[in-house]
Amino acid sequence: MPPELTAVLALCRNLPSPPGIALRIIELAQDPETDITTAADVIAIDMALSARMLRIANSPLYASRRRIENLGQALTMLGLNATISLALGFTVTQNLAATGQGQGQDVRARAWRRSILSALAASLLGQARGLRKAEELMLAGLLQDIGVLVLAQSEPDRYLPLLREARDNDELLALEREQLDCNHAEVGAWMGEQWDLPRYLVEAIAHSEAPATPEDTFQTCVALSGAVADIWLSADADAAREKALQQVNEALQLDSAQFDQVLARIGEALPEISALFETTLISPSRVQQLIDHAQELATLRNLREMQDAALARQRADEFEARANRLAEQAHRDALTGVLNRRQLEAVLEQEFLRATRHGWPLSVAFIDLDDFKKINDAHGHLLGDQVLRAFAGKLQEHLRNSDTVARFGGEEFIALLPNTTEPVALEVVRRVLGSIVNTPMAEVASGPLFVTFSAGVATQGGYERFADVQDLLKAADDVLYRSKNLGRNRVIARSPSPTPA
Repeated sequence: MPPELTAVLALCRNLPSPPGIALRIIELAQDPETDITTAADVIAIDMALSARMLRIANSPLYASRRRIENLGQALTMLGLNATISLALGFTVTQNLAATGQGQGQDVRARAWRRSILSALAASLLGQARGLRKAEELMLAGLLQDIGVLVLAQSEPDRYLPLLREARDNDELLALEREQLDCNHAEVGAWMGEQWDLPRYLVEAIAHSEAPATPEDTFQTCVALSGAVADIWLSADADAAREKALQQVNEALQLDSAQFDQVLARIGEALPEISALFETTLISPSRVQQLIDHAQELATLRNLREMQDAALARQRADEFEARANRLAEQAHRDALTGVLNRRQLEAVLEQEFLRATRHGWPLSVAFIDLDDFKKINDAHGHLLGDQVLRAFAGKLQEHLRNSDTVARFGGEEFIALLPNTTEPVALEVVRRVLGSIVNTPMAEVASGPLFVTFSAGVATQGGYERFADVQDLLKAADDVLYRSKNLGRNRVIARSPSPTPA
């Protein structure tokens, strides 16, 4: 900043200066030992500031589930950092807002509106990028143009014409450089140092027209906030939006949809922020149209995404169902639909371990259709297959859902009955045999075709205990052969029992 201008500012008697309460809050901001109680004591001195803090705590900007009734509740809810930042913003700008009166009222009022819009924009851009410094961003955005108000107050004859002549902020910066050999960001930073503002604020103001490092997301949000604010102030809102969008996209990597969400949130917050700073901020009709259009696009985009998500879920469900069907098919016997031998071995191993662990009985019935070869020889293999399918279905119908039926091979089947004692298993399988012998399995030229079966039952637990699954199966198989040797069409158990019927 040129020495001549520095001297003018230093000697100026009517520059806005922070009120006493602001100076005390600045001291709090600089003190690492400050706590919420100390901050509350300072804020409580100023009734107007207390009312503002209470109002903002109850505003949509800080939507609380319960109404805040007093200053203590408000500051506790906001937290120390937010409390100091917001209080500093309200108090430091108290005299700045008054510079909108008198000579150049129109352009200075416009600059003040830009500051408030920038405050909102900086905060919401930061939130869109995931920064958890909403209040600091709002404060930095609010103060970034204090140089404009300072110059308008200290050099009205030279500076007010520049404000009126400049069509946008870029033109204002060029005119400032040409006429003053500096820009309002440099003047604002100088002013911030005179007021002893926290260092991060001075840096944000100094680099508000070009961040010191593009990697500094905080300073970038502040620097971009003015361009976003200009959408509300420009005569050509469409062009201002396109310009701001391009800058935001390049610097913060926010796409058009994300940017429009920021604009919509600014529009929603305007009534509340206007009331807090006791000024009038509205969305011009064209800006409101842009926001409404963006929200319509967002709604359509969300609807499309929901439809795409629903379609994706439907396809995923279909793929899962298909995978389940394929997995189920891999576990099933292709002819009869009951479990195949490989899956039987897995289920039998699980049930055997469970029965052994808990001391439960586990019964196995080894079942073989009697004289099945004669059926194939007399009627052909296709009818033999039909008999096997019908028999497997009837066998499943007579057993519990917790029981397992599997095809062991050829015309041999296994019925696995968990938690079933040998006498009960024997009775169940005999009841199945009684039903099967009276149920036709197929129709042939000579009439209904009936079948019988022989079965052997062995049980883990009770009468005897087996070392493993194979011993249990072998025991049931041995009993099956005894059943065959006794004349077929019967069910017998491994343990001693009355002569079977």
